[in-house]
Amino acid sequence: VSGERSLKCRDCGFHFFVNSAAAVAALVTNDEGKLLLTTRGVEPGYGKLDLPGGFIDPGESAEAAVSRELWEELGLKVKSMKYLESAPNEYIFSGFSVFTLDMAFRVVPESTENLKAMDDILDFRFYAGNEIDYSQIPAPSISHFVKQFFKK
Repeated sequence: VSGERSLKCRDCGFHFFVNSAAAVAALVTNDEGKLLLTTRGVEPGYGKLDLPGGFIDPGESAEAAVSRELWEELGLKVKSMKYLESAPNEYIFSGFSVFTLDMAFRVVPESTENLKAMDDILDFRFYAGNEIDYSQIPAPSISHFVKQFFKK
């Protein structure tokens, strides 16, 4: 027996609910106001553009996840951050839909010098709004956050 958002085993009665996982995305700019985008080093979207960020660990706040992800992916230290908005997302991982609620944060870094692509990113670059090919941003939530950023 299953519903739209749940699956229940007829044999053992285990009930699994399909819920969104929490994730964060950081909008970081350099001194020229260009936005930092990363190149994904993992599926889904290997080789495509993304904002730095990732899943929130159990027991971790969204703010702590932003700081951790920026440190793990780029060696970037956060000076301050401000929550902007959230957007739903869905991507296919190992043949399954993974639903996320992505939370965007505007981040002021301590510095954008000496950043290094690490963890699950291949590369990074700072982009002006007119330099971005949105077809290279596969996640609808991330594309939305980037478009909203450049509207301001």
